[in-house]
Amino acid sequence: MDGKNDHPVWNECGNLYDNTFILAKFNNRSLSLSLFNQCYFIFYIAVVAMLFSVSSPFITRAPHPPSGAGNQLKMSQNPDKLNSSEEKLNALEEDEEESLDSSDQSGRKRIRQSAPGSHRDDTPKSSPSRPVSIEELMETAKGVTNMALAHEIVVNGDFQIKPAELPEHSLEKKVRDIVHKAFWDCLEAQLKEDPPTYDHAIKLLGEIKESLLSFLLPGHTRLRSQITEVLDLDLIKQEAENGALDISKLVKFVIGMMGTLCAPARDEDIKKLKDINEIVPLFRAIFSVLDLMKMDMANFAVSSIRPKLMQQSAEYERKKFQEFLEKQPNSLDLVTKWLQEAADDLAKLGHETLPPHCNDGATGGASALCFTAVQNQAYLKLLKWDHVNRPFPETLLMDQTRFLEMQLELEQLLLVGTVLLVTFSAAGPALIDVPGFAERIKTIIKVLLTGMHLPSFNLKESLATVGEKVCAEVNSCLAQHGFTPFSAEREAVLKGQIQAVGSPDNSISKLIDSRIQKFLENYLASSHQKSLPAIPGGLGPIQRELEEIAAKYIRLVNYNRMVFSPYYDAVLGKILTKEESQIVGKSEES
Repeated sequence: MDGKNDHPVWNECGNLYDNTFILAKFNNRSLSLSLFNQCYFIFYIAVVAMLFSVSSPFITRAPHPPSGAGNQLKMSQNPDKLNSSEEKLNALEEDEEESLDSSDQSGRKRIRQSAPGSHRDDTPKSSPSRPVSIEELMETAKGVTNMALAHEIVVNGDFQIKPAELPEHSLEKKVRDIVHKAFWDCLEAQLKEDPPTYDHAIKLLGEIKESLLSFLLPGHTRLRSQITEVLDLDLIKQEAENGALDISKLVKFVIGMMGTLCAPARDEDIKKLKDINEIVPLFRAIFSVLDLMKMDMANFAVSSIRPKLMQQSAEYERKKFQEFLEKQPNSLDLVTKWLQEAADDLAKLGHETLPPHCNDGATGGASALCFTAVQNQAYLKLLKWDHVNRPFPETLLMDQTRFLEMQLELEQLLLVGTVLLVTFSAAGPALIDVPGFAERIKTIIKVLLTGMHLPSFNLKESLATVGEKVCAEVNSCLAQHGFTPFSAEREAVLKGQIQAVGSPDNSISKLIDSRIQKFLENYLASSHQKSLPAIPGGLGPIQRELEEIAAKYIRLVNYNRMVFSPYYDAVLGKILTKEESQIVGKSEES
């Protein structure tokens, strides 16, 4: 944004400070910091509107927040007052939604609406199409958001609410900084009057009091009494009117109480507050630390409800998805297509026999497909998905980012495994049992393949570098253990083999890929058994990484199956019935 101050929008932003200052000065009895935060957001929207209409007169009068703004931007409530898991989720979603990391959450909090397809009859328990009002859409969107938040808390063990960080030169940050500066400058001007005016300061003390009380548990009666007694706003107003108010004494009490209530991680922040001597910067810093304490409280609430939510999350998500499905009856079209493709793939592969555990969907016939086999094949397809050109199945949208991450990890692991197999084949048995050799080679390959999925990444050049580094490491290790290093000819052969790994038609790469897929397929089939499948030959050097990915993959699959199995069963029932009828028809013709 630097160098663009001559734009009409920025000229108006220059006047924004003056108008905000006036707004703060002439609303002494009603304007608080939380209300100002709402106003800043309205200012921001108005400035954005000016980008399309520079002549907008939005600054000629003081803005007033809409009636629902308080609910949209209020701080977190006391989690002890939430009486159920669903209420806790709603409160967390409403209070801290904008603090979520947008880059990590955007793909997980939205259920895509696909165009009506040819499989609408496959949707279970869906209502017929009908006009949907704006209110219903908003309510549905809120339900989907709550479902996504509950899912994130259950699936992501590291889930935390984080403070929002605006880009340094963004328009929203510029507007926010202007409005906040005007607010605090107005407070400073009031305190410098003779005699000082304490209207805004008392209003801020009231907000601080509410925040401190929100941190207390029901059993904290002594602390509650202390806060209520010292921060008695009526008494404070009387002292201000009589010129007997000692604002520094009240602030000192506030800092001490914050130190009592904060998490250990905030002790350093509390210590810094004690070093601030000017009252306005101190107020500003207090509110900043209070926001961090509220975030800590929200994260504590998340960790507290996770065990209970784990027990109820599957039913909760299924209920929310059913509500969404009733509003959007075509919301299983992509799921139907995904399962149909899996069934077709199994039929093409010629599965003449079913796994022993697959008898729930099969009713006989040499090529009949059971529910479990089709679902397993469908889940495997997610690890080869074209995320750019194909929409993800509706029931898996909240985990699309996770499946994509695993897919990218497997693609890198495929290259690592292939290079290791080529290297050990070239070196012979001499280096197989050398401690740490495989790990060193893996580290070299992973470092050089970092960012391999970025558009700017040059795989051919990187593999050439990998070949150079691997040959150097091989020769060094051979020399250390008394073996003859590679000749120039053998080095050239190994480098050529490593560079050929990047080709889609490379036979060794295809072999490793098929074994990885077979291992994951066996892992799916044995997910409910205590014994894990044996690692296929050639995958030993990457066994640890492969099992880590497989464990994450199985957790996602099992949870998704637990939530949405009724919908999958309904869709597969029709698909497999159709398959069986086709098989019977062909047998009768023959």
